Amino acid sequence: MAITTDDGLTGWGEPVVEGRAATVATAVAELSEYLVGSDPTRIEDTWQVLTKGGFYRGGPVFASAVAGIDQALWDIAGKRLGVPVYELLGGPVRDRVRIYGWIGGDRPSDLAADAERQVAAGLTAVKMNGSEELAAIDVPSSLARLVDRVAEVREVLGDSRDIAIDFHGRYSPAMARRALPLLEPFLPLFVEEPVVPELSYLIGRLAHETPIPIATGERLYSRWDFRDVLAGGIAVAQPDLSHAGGISEVRRIATAAETYGVSLAPHCPLGPIALAACIQVDVATPNFLIQEQSLGIHYNVQTDLLDYLVDRSVFSATDGYIDRPLGPGLGIEIDENEVRRAAQSPHNWHNAIWRHLDGSFAEW
Repeated sequence: MAITTDDGLTGWGEPVVEGRAATVATAVAELSEYLVGSDPTRIEDTWQVLTKGGFYRGGPVFASAVAGIDQALWDIAGKRLGVPVYELLGGPVRDRVRIYGWIGGDRPSDLAADAERQVAAGLTAVKMNGSEELAAIDVPSSLARLVDRVAEVREVLGDSRDIAIDFHGRYSPAMARRALPLLEPFLPLFVEEPVVPELSYLIGRLAHETPIPIATGERLYSRWDFRDVLAGGIAVAQPDLSHAGGISEVRRIATAAETYGVSLAPHCPLGPIALAACIQVDVATPNFLIQEQSLGIHYNVQTDLLDYLVDRSVFSATDGYIDRPLGPGLGIEIDENEVRRAAQSPHNWHNAIWRHLDGSFAEW
């Protein structure tokens, strides 16, 4: 989405909930009524009005719509002043941003080869799904497959690179308790979403039972959603800048996380605008750890990270790091003609619906 000012500046944002793109677009259209004739420099006031001006608040669709608008307003602010957004957030605290790449894991064909490709691309960290669908208390072989897959990837990476393991909310608390001790010898960078967000009140118990850093947050949408998991003992907070209220709110989540000694690793399996917004926050955030990015992500078969960019080199990585961008605003230039062309075939991605052997619904 784009916001254009009366004096001709255009800011870009990426509001989307995967599988609910049309719903979010409608929410953006509704919220945009407030923007017409408003002052684009009043970013915080606009955020407050959009998030609190209606009686009903919160949730992924609403927070994502606000996120895209917020990203676009920060983009405009930076372009107006001729500086990157991170300069408006207090300036850079680092010169480059560490990134990781995806290698699948839930339906693996050749994990070792996938990991080798990421190493060859210069990355120093990868993330993989731990397993396919799991029963509430699954058979021992399901955990044996998890261990074998992680061992295979660790063999490729050695001890000088990192592996993160995404449980993706597929594990019941009982299965998470069984699985985490088995992964300890592999020293994961973190284990992500060991249980579904509805069971976040249990995440503190899991965190205290294992030395593995626990990460969560892609399905939490505000600093209030993060309050209990931060206090519960997670090590890594993973808000998504296209889901959790944009740059404004994720910056606040990062600050709240810092008070608990928790690192920031923004969730971002999305497009170039979302990643650009993440990098602006990463550069200015003291407790930043590592950045997810979607280049070559295993379930993305129609579009990719570099689509819509005029200059694709802005996301070039060296030794697993992206240099902090120097351009104004979000630091990227969008090819509007390419965006309009893509809009002729609207985004309609949906995650798979999985079922257990007995036919009941399984977490994807």
